[in-house]
Amino acid sequence: MNNQNDQQAHKPWMIYGANGYTGELIAREAVKRGLTPVLAGRSQQKIQPLASELGLPATAFDLDDPEHVAQALKDVAVVLNCAGPFSSTARPMMQACLSAGVHYLDITGEISVFELAQSLHDQAHTAGIVLCPGVGFDVIPTDCVAAALKAALPDATHLALGFDSRSGFSPGTAKTSVEGLAEGGKVRRDGKIVSVPLAYQVRRIDFGDGEKDAMTIPWGDVSTAYHSTGIPNIEVYIPGTPQLIKSAQRANYIRPLLGLSLVQTLIKARIAKTVKGPDEQKRAQMPSFVWGEAVNDRGEKKTARIRTANGYSLTVTGSLAVVDHLMHSQPAGGAYTPSKLVGADLVTRLPESGQLEIS
Repeated sequence: MNNQNDQQAHKPWMIYGANGYTGELIAREAVKRGLTPVLAGRSQQKIQPLASELGLPATAFDLDDPEHVAQALKDVAVVLNCAGPFSSTARPMMQACLSAGVHYLDITGEISVFELAQSLHDQAHTAGIVLCPGVGFDVIPTDCVAAALKAALPDATHLALGFDSRSGFSPGTAKTSVEGLAEGGKVRRDGKIVSVPLAYQVRRIDFGDGEKDAMTIPWGDVSTAYHSTGIPNIEVYIPGTPQLIKSAQRANYIRPLLGLSLVQTLIKARIAKTVKGPDEQKRAQMPSFVWGEAVNDRGEKKTARIRTANGYSLTVTGSLAVVDHLMHSQPAGGAYTPSKLVGADLVTRLPESGQLEIS
C-alpha cells in the first residue's frame, strides 16, 4: 500500500442519514465489525442518540450550502449517503465531495441519480474521486448479473433484469417509489432512456422461485446496466399480482395529479407516519431472487439467476464491502457502477448469496 492509500485508510468515513432505517442498520453492522464511521445527518438531535449508543462520533449539517457541506467533509475519506429521497440529496452531496476530494457512495435506485453521476465523470476523474451510487440492493446484484450476461453473450442487444424481493419498504424507499409513480415508466431503447407508461410490459418470469406475472418498473438498472455493459436496450421487471399490475396501469391516468407537490407532500407525510422497515426476523425469512436475460440479434439467449440475502441485509453488507474497497485501494477518479468499481463477482462474495447460474 502506498502513502496515499495509507492516508486514505486512516481517514474516517461517514454515513450521512445514519438515523434513517437503512443508515442505522449499516451503522450497527459497522460497529459489530469494529469500524468507527462518523454518523451524520441534518439534525444533531436525531443523530446523537444513536451515536452515543454506539460510541461513534456524530455531526450534523444540512445540504443547502455547498461550501458548508464541503467543509464538513474535509477530513473524511468516503461518504456513504443513506439520506433519501436521493433526488434531493445526491446532487449537493456529490458537488461537495468533488470540492472536498471525498469519494461518494449511496444506496439509491433512482435513474436520475445514476445519470447525474455519469454526467460528472470528467469532473470526478480530474478530482481523483469516485462517484458510485447504488451500492445496495437491487443494483449490486442486478449490475453483477448484467456484467455476467454480457460476458456470456458479448453481442447481446437486449437485456431484461428483475428481482423478486418481498421484504416490504422502508420509509425512504416508499417515498422514492411515490416520486417514481409520478414520473411514469422508463426503459432504454437504442441507448437512450425513454419514458413509457407504468407497467409498460407484462410477462411471465421465473426469478428463481417459480414463474410469476411481472411488470416493467422505472428502476436504476435502466441506467447502470447500460454503463456496465453497453447493451442498448434494457428493461427492469418485478413480480406483481394481476391486481397490482392493473393498479399500476390505472395509475397512468392520474399521473399528473401524483406529480403535484401538495399530493407528494401529503403522501410522503402519511408514509412517514405509517411505514416501518422490516424487522430482523422478517429480513432473515425473506431472501431475494435476481434474474436477467440477454438476447442478441440472432435470437440467441442467456439467462442468469442468483438467490441473495434480503434486500436490506444485502444493502448493509454490500455498501460496507464497497466502503472497504475504497478505503484500501485507489481507483482512478470517475463515475462507476458497482460491478465496474469492485468487480462483477461482488454479489457472490456477499453473505447468503448463492451461485450466479447462467444457462
